[in-house]
Amino acid sequence: GSANLWVPSVYCNSYACSNHNKFNPSQSSTYRSTSQTVSIQYGTGAMTGILGYDTVTVGGIVDNNQIFGLSETEPGSFLYYVVFDGILGLAYPSISSSGATPVFDNMMNQGLVSQDLFSFYLSRDGQAGSVVTFGGIDPSYYTGQINWVPVTSQTYWEITMDQVTVNGQTVACSGGCRGIIDTGTSLVVGPTNDINNIQAWVGATTNQNGQSTVNCNSIGSMPEVVFTINGINFPLPSSAYVSQRSSGCSTGFSGSSDQLWILGDV
Repeated sequence: GSANLWVPSVYCNSYACSNHNKFNPSQSSTYRSTSQTVSIQYGTGAMTGILGYDTVTVGGIVDNNQIFGLSETEPGSFLYYVVFDGILGLAYPSISSSGATPVFDNMMNQGLVSQDLFSFYLSRDGQAGSVVTFGGIDPSYYTGQINWVPVTSQTYWEITMDQVTVNGQTVACSGGCRGIIDTGTSLVVGPTNDINNIQAWVGATTNQNGQSTVNCNSIGSMPEVVFTINGINFPLPSSAYVSQRSSGCSTGFSGSSDQLWILGDV
């Protein structure tokens, strides 16, 4: 969903920065400053700051001369509560703020990865953790075959979806639609009318807070929501799209005024 690398810095006095590790460029012998500024607005959260260069090491890969953002402001409270300090964006350079070269592009340009691809394994077990692999695909994290889908726009990781079905009936994305694969979004987001239709088909109701809730005792009998992409069906079982908390159960589908679907971590 984004292409920039940035971290909190000692120049930041925002409330959000008080709760996180902060980079101090004066303590780095390899840091180089620039006169460039950066400003990024996310769906939730934002940052402004300056750009600099330094060596970035990720899982043993030493990425020299990497441009990145040093936050000076992080407005609001969202970034205060998150467990991460900064964000490493993996989208295309075309949407990078201030034209900064993304980390993975810099890795490819320096020949640091064996293949020009990265892959994710998203775990349901928060203790075990998830995995990102730069330069390959770890076969221990999947079974079956890999289905490759063409990227339709080199901005986000945008693809074409064929349709969304429930019990064999097309309930959304009729005739095809645009979607992006985004590990930085927790939910599946789509046009409000389509999402409302999916909610109705799976038996969700909207509470007074606008959340789509379901009976926790019904999860086992709720239908799969099937996303068809490049002719391949990707079924999403209720165990994946329903979130269970002490306060009740809700679905991981969210409506938006935008026509672009976001396939998040659900």
